[in-house]
Amino acid sequence: MNYTDLIKSSNVVLVEFFTSWCPHCQRMMPIVAQIKELLEGKVNVYQFDIDEYSELATKEGADSVPTFIVYKDGKEVWRESGEMDGQVLLSKIQSYL
Repeated sequence: MNYTDLIKSSNVVLVEFFTSWCPHCQRMMPIVAQIKELLEGKVNVYQFDIDEYSELATKEGADSVPTFIVYKDGKEVWRESGEMDGQVLLSKIQSYL
């Protein structure tokens, strides 16, 4: 499945670009896992390590990590980079449901 298909795979999709060595990314991992669990069946969550997916990260303009992008109906509706409170991220995603 290509990126375009992924971002259209449900009404609302969360994409995270991260690296395994980034401390902010590491702190966001359990938060993203929890959001994935909470919104299962409503929101598809995809995570891309930019060390493995550098071309995709460049193409999508994810030049800092972590970068979170929310898509609604295949269109980007929100983007934020950096560590953030889990409730803030969850509320932002839920606002598009």
